Amino acid sequence: MKPSVQEEGVPPVSSNKDEDTQAATRELIEMWRLLETTEEDKQQNFPFLRVWDRRINTAMNWKGAQAMQFGQPLVFDMDFDNYMKPKELQNAVSQLLESEGWNRRNVDPFHIYFCNLKIDGTYQRELVKRYGEKWDKLLLTATEKSHVDLFPKDNIIYLTADSPNVMTTFKHDRIYVIGSFVDKNMQPGISLAKAKRLKLATECLPLDKYLQWDIGTKNLTLDQMMRILLCLKNTGSWEEALKFVPKRKHTGYLEISQHSQAFVNRLKKAKSFNSFPKGSYVHKEKVA
Repeated sequence: MKPSVQEEGVPPVSSNKDEDTQAATRELIEMWRLLETTEEDKQQNFPFLRVWDRRINTAMNWKGAQAMQFGQPLVFDMDFDNYMKPKELQNAVSQLLESEGWNRRNVDPFHIYFCNLKIDGTYQRELVKRYGEKWDKLLLTATEKSHVDLFPKDNIIYLTADSPNVMTTFKHDRIYVIGSFVDKNMQPGISLAKAKRLKLATECLPLDKYLQWDIGTKNLTLDQMMRILLCLKNTGSWEEALKFVPKRKHTGYLEISQHSQAFVNRLKKAKSFNSFPKGSYVHKEKVA
């Protein structure tokens, strides 16, 4: 087992501390500029597209490495392969690939954990098959260990649509856990029952509070959950985050009260990202 950390784009050490700091600052600004480059800009500079792709990959690798050291953990609980049929498991893996991609491209990515990932299990084999040689280079932690073995139980919140506890705000000092499974038969309560057995806090998204539901269930895909959580972490706005709920499932937003809007505005002003110090929660082991 080994950490999957790349060290591309690391600047050479300078003998002058001031020059070294200035160089690091310039590199950081350039990284952000690359990440904010639009598709239109890329098309206008087509001859340099390969150079851009190489540099943007360096920028994303740099962000991913930072997330593994200091980022807020986000756990995908992989202990549900026995609940899924082969097609459902393949669908779940597709959603995980989408989730990892959205996280990698975000300005402030999570440190993703694939917990309870059995060595040579069906989940692990499908992931290796889909990622190919990139699997060992992913900037995430894949481990057989459970999230309760890696993090204090009091810091864990298991997100499940069946929870009676409605999520009000995003907590930057908590570890959110998402059950990684696709259930076409809609068997309710699977992840909630597991969280109860482990004596973990649970929450569900406040979908009824903000959205007018038309048809369909309130179960979202893994990649939709990822985009919602990334948006919440960065903005604190439910109205922005819930834009990632498919419009086919609801008929629009409910009116947000002035009190709720004022709370969001205060949160935006006061929000400070909680940094996870190096070594406090990081377990960089990879399933072989």
